[in-house]
Order: sequence, then structure tokens, then C-alpha cells
Amino acid sequence: MSKPACLTFRVPMCDPADTAGVAALFDAGRIRPEEVVAVLGKTEGNGCVNDFTRGYATMALRGLLAARLGVAPAATAHVPMVMSGGTEGGLSPHFLVFAVRRDGTSPAADGAALAIGVTTTRSFAPWELGRMAQLRETAEAVRRAMADAAIAGPQDVHLVQIKCPLLTQAKIDAARQAGRDTCTDDTYASMGFSRGASALGVAVALGELAEDRLSDAVIDHDHGLWSARASTSAGSEIDHVELIVLGNSAGWDGDEAIAHAVMQDGIDAGAMHDVLDRLGMAPVRGQLADADRARIRAV
Repeated sequence: MSKPACLTFRVPMCDPADTAGVAALFDAGRIRPEEVVAVLGKTEGNGCVNDFTRGYATMALRGLLAARLGVAPAATAHVPMVMSGGTEGGLSPHFLVFAVRRDGTSPAADGAALAIGVTTTRSFAPWELGRMAQLRETAEAVRRAMADAAIAGPQDVHLVQIKCPLLTQAKIDAARQAGRDTCTDDTYASMGFSRGASALGVAVALGELAEDRLSDAVIDHDHGLWSARASTSAGSEIDHVELIVLGNSAGWDGDEAIAHAVMQDGIDAGAMHDVLDRLGMAPVRGQLADADRARIRAV
């Protein structure tokens, strides 16, 4: 029985509804719509509570995928589409498409290869956001995704990308009407609480933190508690957590692999050099060599 292979494709996005780059992948036969398992996107929105570009891009992508599969957009809900706003500086809007090929045509891996697992949690009540309920559900979801990806252990996980919900004023009002409180009454601050609960859930699942060290009181308050492998983004377009687990596994084929390092600040080039070293690339002095630059699919 052949092993699956994870394929990644980075395509540009001219505006939040621009799915032409993804459509071109299908039209050229580089991937089939049914092979798509997740999409990460970076839009030019403001990244705040009122950033409509995240939901707009997700709607456009689901429309494209549904049309190619011949199903309703709701039938694509099993495919996480993690959109993050804000492309100031060195970023430009883009999609990163993950596909899984199972036909045995991918190159055999020399050891472990890139592996991907995806899942979602249940929907959360407003009073659960940013609290231990969200943390525990996220931890369990990470474990499910690891098992789905045949990743042997936490040491083989290099990135858990999460999209999590936030509190809108309507959700805060609904909680009050139900006689419940929320982690905050500030919709913008709720993004931090939700991201924090999600990241700490990753830390628990990967053995970075013991759950008995955590409580509602420390989430988004004790910044000495964190995960080295969680990347979290909050948005108003969902009410559950969607997550993508990326690691390396001997159960996968293909010519891609992943590595990670933690940056100590926004210009920590040393951390990037560590990642390149772990991927077997030549030492960097200034810029990457042309051959190595061509090997990088995404950062």
C-alpha cells in the first residue's frame, strides 16, 4: 500500500475574492480539488474584529472548491481555511494550499516526510471562549489531528496553525441574557484570550505544559506560559477552532519536510538560520543560494 504525500502550493491573491491562483492549480492538473485538505491565507485586511476580508476570502475559496467538486459550499466545511488579515511590511496577500496525494506517484521519502492532519472542535458558547473549556477542546483536537497524520509523537510536530473565534458584541449580550459572564467585555481583547487559550491547548497536547499549571486566570495574563509550535489567529467568521498540524512522519512520502525555531524578536535572523540548517541547506551569508531559494515552499 502506497504512502500518502503532502503537497504545498503558494499562489498570489490580488484581492480577498481572487481565487484565480488556486483555480490555475486545478486547471493545470497540478492538484485535484478532492486532494485539497487545508488552505492558509494572508489577506490585506486589518486583522481586527471587523476585518471582513477573512470571511470574504473563505467564502470565495469554498465557492471555488464546491463548484469544482460539484457540491454545496457547506459540504467543504471539513477543509480548514485559515485566513489572517494584515500584510504590511514584507508580506503580500497569498494562499498556501495543502493537498494530500494517495496514488503512489510521489517520490519516496528518504526517512520522514512532511505530514498533515486537520480537524475542528465543536462550537463554543460565548462564556467558554478564552477559558479552559476552549483550551481542553483544542488540546484534544491536536491529538486527533496528530493521529490522523500518523505523526509518531510531539517531537515530530513543527507547527500547529489555528483559527479560533472571538467575542462579538452580540455574543457578549447573549451571554449576559443567559446569566453568564465572558472572559472580557472588550471584543478586541477577546482575540488575545481566544488565541491564548488555543495556544496553551497546543502546549498541553504537545507536552510543553502540564494542564495542572493552567487555569482561566492565567490565560492571556501569564505570558511565561506559551507554546513554541502554535500559531493562532482569531476571527469573527467562525465559532469553533479549526486547526492544521504539520510535522514529519515516516508514514508519508514526498520531497517536502518542515522545521521550526522560535524567534526572540522580530528581526531574529539567527532563528531562521537554525531552521535552514535543520533542513540541510547551505549556510546563509546575506541571501540564500539560488538552488536553496527554489526549495522553499513557505515560511
